[in-house]
Formats: sequence, structure tokens, C-alpha cells
Amino acid sequence: MGNIIEVNNLNLWYGQKQALKDISIEIPEHEITALIGPSGCGKSTFMKCLNRMNDLVKDCKIKGEIKIDGVDIYKDMDVNMLRKNVGMVFQKANPFPMSIYDNVAYGPRVHGIKNKRALDEIVEKSLKGAALWDECKDRLKSNALGMSGGQQQRLCIARAIAVEPTILLMDESTSALDPISTAKIEELCLELKKQYTIVMVTHNMQQANRISDKTAFFLLGELIEFGPTKDIFLNPKNPKTEEYITGRFG
Repeated sequence: MGNIIEVNNLNLWYGQKQALKDISIEIPEHEITALIGPSGCGKSTFMKCLNRMNDLVKDCKIKGEIKIDGVDIYKDMDVNMLRKNVGMVFQKANPFPMSIYDNVAYGPRVHGIKNKRALDEIVEKSLKGAALWDECKDRLKSNALGMSGGQQQRLCIARAIAVEPTILLMDESTSALDPISTAKIEELCLELKKQYTIVMVTHNMQQANRISDKTAFFLLGELIEFGPTKDIFLNPKNPKTEEYITGRFG
């Protein structure tokens, strides 16, 4: 399998403050790549470059190159197409205040799908993909805000995959959830990587160790180390990585 994301010499500033320093990384497709590191180290900032969410931040300046499937996303790709291709699930579940059905159908409708049968199929397929169909197939017209936190987060995953992205970004998507809901989403990620490439920011080292194939360790805006997860956790090359993983700081 090839690398779906290639990042070369990425630098980012918020005003005068440099938040990312010379990041180069290649992320393989159909794997889970975990981004770890202490708060404020640049991992979420880096992830938001992958779908150009930082475009929305005032005084943000970016230099360097990010290619997805060989296409430079800052030069040669329409931002709406990019965000269809690169879905995102946030830390806090953010369902729209509408029915479960309409939450999932929202993206496909925006992209021009109006046929009811086609939408029904997409909604069912996406909810099945997010391991949620059996729990909510009898209440698709109910307001999504009435679901539990774990269900809402899986609904947000269903909403993200409804537009058929190739990459799924997950920004600490289980940090607000209880252990049972977290375990469900971790199982779901292992299933979803057969179809999607997953990049996840996590503060939970055990989670990174449990489900990711590769791990990238960020510190103070720099990518300190990147490699197979088992190597990063069992045999880190950089002493800073070892100090972080063994809990001596962070």
C-alpha cells in the first residue's frame, strides 16, 4: 500500500508565533496513524492543515507542501472537494439539531443528491458503517440531540462517511466518552480502516498503542519521531519520545 498523504517542509504561523516547524511526513493509506504529544504541541494544528481548516483562522500563514493522492491541496484542489474527501470528527460530538436521518443525509444533499431512495440507501449504509444502524433504525426521525454521547459521536462518524471520503480525521474523538463508548469507537476505527485512512489526535497513549499502526510524536511544533506504533512505544529512538511515553513529562 502506498502513502496517501505526503507532507514536505510544512511551517505554520499564527501571527508571529510559529506553531509548526518544518514537518515532513508520509502517511500510508488504510492505516490508523496516531498523533501524540503534550497539549499545545501542534498535533491538532497539523491535522487541521490536512483539510485546510486553518484557512478559517485569522493571521494564519502556511508554507510548505501537502499532497493527498499526489495532488497539492493548497494549489490544485478546491477546498470544498478537499473537505468532501477528508472528513473530520471533532472532540465533542456536534450533531446538528435535526433528526438522525437528516444529520446523515445533510452532506449528500449539499453535494446534490436529492433522490429519496438514494438518500435512504446512503443513510442506512453510513449508519451501518458507524455501527449505529441497529440502535437507531426505528427512530430515524427522532432528534439527534436525544442520543447518548457515545451514539452522538458515532452519528458524527456516520455523517462524515456519508459523503464517501477517503480520509477520516479524528480530533480526540473519544476524550469526552466513557470507557464502553470509547471501546466501541476504537473497534469501529479498526473496521473503518479497511475502507478509509484514519489520522487521529489522541491524548490517550493506551489508545494509540491499542489501535494505531503508526504513531507520530509532536513536541513544541516539531515532529520528533514517527514510525510503527510498536517501535515508538517499545523502542523509541529519541530520548524525548521515551520521556513522554514513560510519563516523565507531558
